[in-house]
Amino acid sequence: MKRSRRRLRLSRRTARTARTARTARTAFRRFTVALLTAGVLVGGASACGGRATTHHRPGTSHEQAAGSVGRLLAADDGSGHRLRQVDAEGAPAVTVAVRPDSEDGWNVHISVRNFRFTPDSVGGAALPGRGHALLLLDGHPLARLYGPWYHLPRSLVRGAGGGRTLTARLYADDHTAWAVHSTPIQATTPLTTTPSVFPSAEPRPDRTLEIVISHGKVSPAPGRIEIKKGQRIELRVRTDHADTLHVHGYDREARLPAGRTTTLALTADRSGLFEVETHESALLLTQLVVR
Repeated sequence: MKRSRRRLRLSRRTARTARTARTARTAFRRFTVALLTAGVLVGGASACGGRATTHHRPGTSHEQAAGSVGRLLAADDGSGHRLRQVDAEGAPAVTVAVRPDSEDGWNVHISVRNFRFTPDSVGGAALPGRGHALLLLDGHPLARLYGPWYHLPRSLVRGAGGGRTLTARLYADDHTAWAVHSTPIQATTPLTTTPSVFPSAEPRPDRTLEIVISHGKVSPAPGRIEIKKGQRIELRVRTDHADTLHVHGYDREARLPAGRTTTLALTADRSGLFEVETHESALLLTQLVVR
């Protein structure tokens, strides 16, 4: 009897040892599979510029998804967007035409070749001959375009301090600028008005005053400008730092972008002495004496 009990205990102990061994082997296999899976995911992301392969769009290669179409140059377009150079043969091309609108502003038409607008994939990879256009006023960004037509309001140009030329420049979906021979692919046209079809929305001023602010100094030196009540005066201010123009008594203000000329026109319909100054730098520009 004692021998039978001893055999039973040995049998149970052997079974427990076997189960423990099987559990350890199963856990090891699961850990190995998880480790290999993580390695595949990490390797797949690093093989595609650090992005998972789900970034790829249908029909897009690894090279295209990594944005390596053409040659990425160290130079940029002047606003921080690097140039993406492609061969001249088959490269995108653009032309721009502007005509006055019968009611307000201008209608801008962009014609492209070897290029199509892709608003649904902006921010994605650079694909050949795809992307958007950027409209620039005197070299300063004005609007992003995803189609051939754009209406440019006169108020937008006036708010930017005026402008003489419009430029349309082509960009890839990743916001790099398409380029040939290290030059951005773009077209420029004069921004002109035709009085017969585009009359001025405001009357001509009776007096125009040009003011320049440079290194904290006002030119010409601040003085008094005498005008008659009811006359219209136009202030044209150019500054080397951003500020705000303010005409006291009339509560008229205008933003002063750095390096741009801002025009503020008003009708002197109040008698008295009114100061014209800047807000941030607190500079006196002139005094208006209205009699």
